[in-house]
Amino acid sequence: MAQQRHAIPPPLKTEEDYIPYPSVHEVLGREGPFPLILLPQFGGYWIEGTNHQLSGAPESPPTPVPGTRAKLEGNHTAKIYRKHFLGKEHFNYYSLDPALGHLVFSLKYDEQEHLHLLLRTRARTLHDVVPISCLAEFPNVVQMAKLVCEDINVDRFYPVLYPKASRLILAFDEHVLSNHFKFGVIYQKLGQTSEEELFGTTEESPAFAEFLDVLGQRVQLRDFKGFRGGLDVTHGQTGSESVYCHFRDKEIMFHVSTKLPYTEGDAQQLQRKRHIGNDIVAIVFQDENTPFVPDMIASNFLHAFVVVQLEQGATQGTLYKVSVTARDDVPFFGPPLPDPAVFRKGPEFQEFLLTKLINAEYACYRAEKFAKLEERTRAALLETLHEELQARSQAMLGLGPDDERPDNGGAAPGFFESFKSLLVPGSRRGRRGSAIGLGSVEEALLVPGKSPSRRRPGPLGSRRSSAIGIESIQEAPAGRDGPAAADGSSSTHSSPESRRNPDRAEKPEPPDFSHSSSSASSFGSAAEEPGEPGRESRSPSGSHRDAFTDTPWTDDPPEIPPGCRPPDSPCPEIKIQLEQPPHNPGS
Repeated sequence: MAQQRHAIPPPLKTEEDYIPYPSVHEVLGREGPFPLILLPQFGGYWIEGTNHQLSGAPESPPTPVPGTRAKLEGNHTAKIYRKHFLGKEHFNYYSLDPALGHLVFSLKYDEQEHLHLLLRTRARTLHDVVPISCLAEFPNVVQMAKLVCEDINVDRFYPVLYPKASRLILAFDEHVLSNHFKFGVIYQKLGQTSEEELFGTTEESPAFAEFLDVLGQRVQLRDFKGFRGGLDVTHGQTGSESVYCHFRDKEIMFHVSTKLPYTEGDAQQLQRKRHIGNDIVAIVFQDENTPFVPDMIASNFLHAFVVVQLEQGATQGTLYKVSVTARDDVPFFGPPLPDPAVFRKGPEFQEFLLTKLINAEYACYRAEKFAKLEERTRAALLETLHEELQARSQAMLGLGPDDERPDNGGAAPGFFESFKSLLVPGSRRGRRGSAIGLGSVEEALLVPGKSPSRRRPGPLGSRRSSAIGIESIQEAPAGRDGPAAADGSSSTHSSPESRRNPDRAEKPEPPDFSHSSSSASSFGSAAEEPGEPGRESRSPSGSHRDAFTDTPWTDDPPEIPPGCRPPDSPCPEIKIQLEQPPHNPGS
């Protein structure tokens, strides 16, 4: 039966192509007993548990063997990482496949010489255990991934270097697991065949109250601390009481139709339907023999129903007949119903029923509607995980999010890149500026009293800052209209940057400074050897003065626009004193 439901469904038919099933009113017009469930007139559902005739005494239905537990279904692949990888030595990788999308790969080599491989794609998670003895040689990471999925088409996997990556991967793997469930409980009285009648019931029969005690315990919603399943536990807007159960480390809250608020004059009873109609699985309890049709309740979420009917006339204990129905795209879920599907009231029946409900919800997630929603959610979460692992790993290497090298101008460099830029004179970062504020490696290694290395500036001059804090030192012109420097170039009006350094100041300088008459007026242009032509400025008296000094200024001089100086005002000049370096015969 399960294999038939997994087969490719036939093309969809229109209502004219179906031979309609009899309606519930036609069935009720016949002689009973009636089945617990009727298929809708145009199908779309399957039914399990149609035989409820006891072959022997009605007081002796087949019951589960005491001590046996029905198996809870679920996504067991989501638990593999916690069970086999977390807390053990393993390796994580990430990559991007053009067809499969984002990939996150985990591998572990255990003491039994087995490779545990766990590959996550946007469609599913694949797991395999491969003995090393079956391989001719130890494979690389790409070859290991292809052992799990042959469709992989990547050149390499990138290692995950983030120390807390296991937490991120575990959160992704277990996002499909849940320990909280909510199920609807609908009370169907004799003769009720519509949604309005089902949700309009306000009274509970003794049989229905007894069945609620089988499901769980009654709890007061106000200030309830457990899983509330969307019910109001503060203001009482969803009723004052409900049924709650703690089963196998899972919390279950039941939305009981008769305990949800009833609104006078509202035929649809939206306060009740908005909870039960948004559940995925619901229980229908029948006092007497009235069939339930799945399309009685219009809902886009309800995909499975477990119908329980009280067996009338039982002389030794309470007996329940059970049938299950679900939409055609919902796969079969266990545990299977016995034949006949009749249970005696007791803890075995409670465990069977709760297990059936939980497995029904897991099976409904594989229906077409929920499967597409889960696939989109998984793809988005996997992309987020991939980007997070990539960003964290690159940050550990000092790389920016889009950088392959640390000097591409992305994020701030790491410690090793900053340290290396100070030691390697030819590095690009060392020439631009280091992380600790030095202008360049060459300038940072200048010795006071020594002449810097000879370096001819470009056409526009150099304006790199030096290690002693002087941005640019300019030459003093001969006068407002005096001759230009020897190279004949004109300069723009600018004032030199000043720094306070009273320990090195030899004598105070006048607060007003002249403008530069040379474009080659930076640290590199001024630091030439004495005697080199074109590197001296002349004073009005005609004497040569050096254009470089290590004497700092105390304050920034105000800049005077051209043409604003009084005609008779003498042009101030910069008095500069430079210690002559020792003469090198080889230069």
